[in-house]
Amino acid sequence: MPAPPPALPLPTVSAGGLLRACHPLPAAAVTLFAAGLAAAAGRGPAGTALTAGAVAAGQLSVGWCNDRVDLRRDRDTGRRDKPLATGEVPAAAVTAAAFAALAVCVPLSLAAGPAAGAAHLTGVAAAWAYNLRLKGTAASWLPYALAFGLLPAFVTLGLPGSPWPPPWLTGAAALLGAGAHFANVLPDLADDLATGVRGLPQRLGARTSAALAALLVLGSAALLVLGPPGPVTPYGWTLLALTGLLLLGTAGAPGRIPFLGVMAAAAGDVLLILARSAT
Repeated sequence: MPAPPPALPLPTVSAGGLLRACHPLPAAAVTLFAAGLAAAAGRGPAGTALTAGAVAAGQLSVGWCNDRVDLRRDRDTGRRDKPLATGEVPAAAVTAAAFAALAVCVPLSLAAGPAAGAAHLTGVAAAWAYNLRLKGTAASWLPYALAFGLLPAFVTLGLPGSPWPPPWLTGAAALLGAGAHFANVLPDLADDLATGVRGLPQRLGARTSAALAALLVLGSAALLVLGPPGPVTPYGWTLLALTGLLLLGTAGAPGRIPFLGVMAAAAGDVLLILARSAT
C-alpha cells in the first residue's frame, strides 16, 4: 500500500501584516472620532463603547476590502508598504477578515437601534461601494461624503427619542469627508493614474484636487462656526480665520505640504465637531 502524500504546509498569516492591511491609522482615527461624538452627545460609557465597537468593525472591513481589491494595482506599482502586495499576508486571509469584520459590524450597529444601525450600515455600504466600483469613477467623492455625513446620525439616533443631528452638523461632516477624499488621494495620485484609477481627483489633477480639498475642509469649518444658533463668538471667528490662513498658505506648496495642510485643518474641524456635539 503506497504511503500517503505528505501534507502541504498551511499558509501562515502574519498578525502584524494583517493589521497593517486594514489601514490602521485611518481606522483608528475614525473610531476615536465616533467614540468622541458618542461621549460628547451623552451616550454614556456603554453607548460609547458600543459605538466605538461598531465603527471599528466597519472600518476594519472597509480597510481589508480596500487592500484586497487593490492587490493587483499595488503589485504593479511595487508597493512595499502593502503586506498583500509583498506576499506577507495571503489574499484569502484578508478576504476572510474583511467579511468577518463586516459580520461583526452588523449586529453591533443594530444594537444601537434600527434607525441608528441603518444609518451606520448605509455608510459602511457606501465605503464598500467605493472600494468595489466607485473609486474609479467621477462619483468617487460621494461615498466619503455619505459615510462621514451619516456618522453623527449613527450617534444621535441611538439617543432616547432617536433625534437626527442638526443639518449644519451633518453638512459639516459630509464636507469634511469629501475634503478628506481629495486630500487622501494626493500622495498616490501618480500611481493611481498609472494603474488606470480615474476617480474625480485623478481626473481633475493634483493642483485642482488640493484646492478643492482645502475649500471643502474650509466649508466644513464655516458650517461648524456659523451653523449653530446664536451669535458667533470671537473664538469662532478666530478659528475660522486661522483655518483659512493655514489652507491658503499650504495649497500651492510643493510635495506633500498641501496634503498635510488639509489634514491639519481637518483635525481642527474634528475637534470643533466634538466641541459642538458636547453643547
